[in-house]
Amino acid sequence: MVRQLSFDDMWGSAQEEQPRQKMLVTGASGFIGSFVVEEALRRGFDVWAGMRGSSSRKWLQDERIHFIELTYGSVSGLRAQLQAFALKEGRWDVIVHCAGVTKCLDPSDFYKVNTIGTRNFVDMLVQLSMVPRQFIFMSSLGAYGPIHEAEPHVPISEADLPQPNTRYGISKLHAEDHIKNIGDFPYVIFRPTGVYGPRERDYFLMVESINKGVDFALGRKPQDITFIYAKDLVKAIFLAVDKGVTQRAYFVSDGDVHSSQDFSNLVCRELGKEKVLRIVAPLWMGKVAANVSELWSRVVKKPVALNKDKFNILRQRNWICDIQPLRDELGFSADYNLERGVEETIRWYKEEKWI
Repeated sequence: MVRQLSFDDMWGSAQEEQPRQKMLVTGASGFIGSFVVEEALRRGFDVWAGMRGSSSRKWLQDERIHFIELTYGSVSGLRAQLQAFALKEGRWDVIVHCAGVTKCLDPSDFYKVNTIGTRNFVDMLVQLSMVPRQFIFMSSLGAYGPIHEAEPHVPISEADLPQPNTRYGISKLHAEDHIKNIGDFPYVIFRPTGVYGPRERDYFLMVESINKGVDFALGRKPQDITFIYAKDLVKAIFLAVDKGVTQRAYFVSDGDVHSSQDFSNLVCRELGKEKVLRIVAPLWMGKVAANVSELWSRVVKKPVALNKDKFNILRQRNWICDIQPLRDELGFSADYNLERGVEETIRWYKEEKWI
């Protein structure tokens, strides 16, 4: 007996035959990149994790992940790697470029990795006719620097002239400028504020200190700070993918504004710490400590958490940013407020035996 195929049967078969969209996530072994990979897999993308050969694959255990090593500092090496991929697979539909450094032993590495590495990558994509449908670049609110520091603080917006005061922020701004100056390049730039969540290590240092009974803050003037939970940042990225926007840049936060003590108060609550020694150091003391710490990093030849860049970040009072374009154009709303995000993060730290 021959079974007649219904319209639904034929439509289902046609859908199954459609090739899956290909996505490359650079910096995939990192905090943000690993979450992007997970969401891309959940959405059915064919995912390539771009990373150094020496990078850990701890958060990249899914057997569906393809791995590719890309050497952004070598033009000839990068060309060969991309050509090899193109011969076999064609090109990626979407690239999410999270690769970069946030702290370095040699300050010149910020420029070499974040600026030159990004420039080499996008230029080679153009040269090899491998430009994707969307190129999503992970920048930072730090690319704009300390703007509107006078009280009352007003949000940093697209209308403002960037004034980055960290080597990291400058390197990200230069990378942004290069991307935007390529004619018709389908970029989407995200400038998140402080990103926290499971797997993150910078905020974890604060959590670890509070767990030991000490809460440290810098500067006596009021500070308005903002946050974005890692999963909400990833949500914003995929809203951009879904809507197909290009040649746009967005600031990203959860939309709330906090005092400098709100985060530590929530951490104390989740850790069950009723008594914590709170130390509020004057700015001059923080500057001295940052200089000493940076000198020490050169002696031990390892990057340190407290350096001149970190000092400039800590002394900035206004971290409010305008996310209205993100809401209006992408329909973004955060799923995690700070309370929920800290609760989930601390639970993860405990489960993973970080604390």
